[in-house]
Amino acid sequence: MGDELHALQSLGLELPSPAYLFGALVFGLVGLAAFRSGRKSGRQKTLWMGVALMLYPYAVSRAWLLYALGAALCAGIWLDKR
Repeated sequence: MGDELHALQSLGLELPSPAYLFGALVFGLVGLAAFRSGRKSGRQKTLWMGVALMLYPYAVSRAWLLYALGAALCAGIWLDKR
């Protein structure tokens, strides 16, 4: 197992941190809830921000950036509901 992990790291592949995995899971669930809420209420902004919350963790590799973008999208959803 150690040799395989070392071989992957030498290729530039690293496993995400637990903080990143937790953030991706939480923001994905919030995104799913926002998507369903936006679809049910007819709010297009909420619907698309929910989609963005579910998909952006695939494009971001840093945990701090994951949390910053997730917080910004959550704030956008909150402001759209007001």
